[in-house]
Amino acid sequence: MTFFFANFGPNSTTFVLLAELFPSQVRSTCHAISAALGKAGAMVRAFVVQSYTLSGSAKQIKKAMLVLDFTNMLGFRCTFLVTETEGRSLEEISGEDSGQNET
Repeated sequence: MTFFFANFGPNSTTFVLLAELFPSQVRSTCHAISAALGKAGAMVRAFVVQSYTLSGSAKQIKKAMLVLDFTNMLGFRCTFLVTETEGRSLEEISGEDSGQNET
């Protein structure tokens, strides 16, 4: 169960959704930017939590847990802002197929 939940969210939001949402012309660039921002956010959060927990006091650990709570809920809510492709192709979403002549 731990393995499932550890990989379910990160894998679907960092790989599957990005492959479906970004148009093929800019997919690799947008995927790289999204991945870099995700890694940077994780790094900043890790340093913030570490700075709170190094003192070892219960008050600081409580602050660290609140920071983790806030960032987890923020990420959870931002995930739902991503639009669903609803079975449409990438060409339909980006409008790439509208200029082609049918023969």
